[in-house]
Amino acid sequence: MDNQKLKEQTFKQKFIHELKSVGWVSLYLALFFCALCTYSMLVLNEFNITNSYFRYGFAIINALVIAKIILIGEYARLGRGHEDKPLIISALWKAFLFGLLVAAFHIVEETVKRLAFRERINMRVDEMLIRNLVVFSFLIPFFAFWELRRVLGEGKLFDLFFRRRQQSNHDASIGTQKA
Repeated sequence: MDNQKLKEQTFKQKFIHELKSVGWVSLYLALFFCALCTYSMLVLNEFNITNSYFRYGFAIINALVIAKIILIGEYARLGRGHEDKPLIISALWKAFLFGLLVAAFHIVEETVKRLAFRERINMRVDEMLIRNLVVFSFLIPFFAFWELRRVLGEGKLFDLFFRRRQQSNHDASIGTQKA
């Protein structure tokens, strides 16, 4: 019976960890996707093209789906071959690989959507390249922090950003010198 409780507790811990990971990654992606939606809506408004606020809903759904794709790719150890190299190399490599993964997902998504609405499947190459460049650009800082979190250890990066730090002796001596 104790073994069963241990398994349930371990499953619960893994589930909570997974939920937190999806939440943080989704939040990061949603901020970027919603910013892009706002920008495109403002640009289209300049040409008197009305737009729907439903785009924000799609941006949030995309963020959730892509967050899950990133976590699945991470569990599949995608890009782990460069983790022994400097963090910038590892972050750029992962941003590139996961950018390709997101691009593949986007192509499948667009194809399914167009087939469902019985539209012609024609995706503009220039539009796809620009979209992937933007995705790659915001994946760079994401994976830089991701790799920093990996190197520092679970929870350390979060603590550095969101928890009050104890004043060290070095910080205290700097504070007294200024006074």
